[in-house]
Amino acid sequence: MIVLKDICKYYGEGSEITKALDGVNLTIKKSEFLSIMGPSGSGKSTLLNIIGCMDRPTSGEYYLDGKDMTKLNDKDLSRIRNKQITFVFQNFALMEKYTVLENIELPLLPRNLNRRKRKELIFKAASQLGIESQLKKMPYQLSRGQQQRVALARALISGADIILADEPTGALDQKNGEELMNIFLKLNKLGKTIILVTHDLNVAKFSKRIIQIIDGRIMKDDKVLL
Repeated sequence: MIVLKDICKYYGEGSEITKALDGVNLTIKKSEFLSIMGPSGSGKSTLLNIIGCMDRPTSGEYYLDGKDMTKLNDKDLSRIRNKQITFVFQNFALMEKYTVLENIELPLLPRNLNRRKRKELIFKAASQLGIESQLKKMPYQLSRGQQQRVALARALISGADIILADEPTGALDQKNGEELMNIFLKLNKLGKTIILVTHDLNVAKFSKRIIQIIDGRIMKDDKVLL
């Protein structure tokens, strides 16, 4: 599904060049559950952003379902982000002036769906995550665990097969973090491809494969023994 070939991402010029990614080669199959680990500044979030078509590499090739993402224009990449790839962020990225329902609805707005169909999809996603009773509330009225579930419901409602999560448990306590990771496990069993960045080995062990990146290079690629 995902193939990265000699991906490089450089910032700056001349002697001031920073190599965020330096020759990354990586293949991720459909329905894999992969964790990316590494110290701060190692390039793990840059790698996630390139996989998610949020950033472009300086050089190299990135194939998604056989199509080279580096050859697509911004409009095509935006369409892919809306339908094939979705993000879950550490800070939830909720719109504070919107209700829970309106936050979950956001990915559906560019699509030609009537309001009744949108509400059906919203309730289905909210019910899947146990927040159907919170739809009329504002984000500030929810706990951090509930806010992250809203963010995940918003990600799920797009129908994307690939979920990218950047430190998704970073703002949660241990109990809510474990609950979130168990939700990811269930989604993976349903066929979702999940790629998450984390600094926490206990979080990474929920996945089936862990890669470690240092100074923009993949140093280890291990299967998780269950």
